[in-house]
Amino acid sequence: MMSQKKIGLVAIATPLWFLTVYLAMSAMRPDYAHTDQAISELGSLDAPNLWAWNVLGYILPGFAVALLGIGLRREFMGRGLRANGPAMALVAAGLLMALSGAFPANMADFKSTTTLLHTVGSFGCYIAFLVAGFWLPSLFRKVNSWRWAATPSLALVIASIFTGFLRFAGMASIGQRITFLCFFLWVGLVGWALWRASSSSAPHNNSSKPKPLRGSA
Repeated sequence: MMSQKKIGLVAIATPLWFLTVYLAMSAMRPDYAHTDQAISELGSLDAPNLWAWNVLGYILPGFAVALLGIGLRREFMGRGLRANGPAMALVAAGLLMALSGAFPANMADFKSTTTLLHTVGSFGCYIAFLVAGFWLPSLFRKVNSWRWAATPSLALVIASIFTGFLRFAGMASIGQRITFLCFFLWVGLVGWALWRASSSSAPHNNSSKPKPLRGSA
């Protein structure tokens, strides 16, 4: 079983991994326009090297996000806190992201089965992320070693929602990229928090509850 520290490190590395793959794959396509085309078009059915992008850019990062959800469940359940709901929402977000990579979009037929499954994966991933992102800060605030992460993690979730306005302002591709940025920064931030909490020598329980003194009645 992978340790909490290693899960944290995987989550920290995930944003850098995605950015590296994105820049490398887009650089291989001189016709690809960052401001006009969706990220999914790097792995659409008509794209060159579509499986390289879908595996490296969607499926592997999706598994990393799901792994982070498992790590968070273990972390907070071990402290006596109810974490099944938000942790499993994050696991679902990761698996749905992987699903969107397993079914590339057909840009010539938006009603095709593969496009519909890709869309379900993409939108489902984001909805599950919102559930986890709004729920987890309430757990973070209950543990001293996690309290610092509550506000910035929630701010990234809210910022990802406001990027939706760009999509209605004729800047859909830019809005999508900022949403991805907020999502992966959140993953890296929470991964860092998990790594820090696992590196500390604090007792692994709910630190918000005072302990009785030895010898007390």
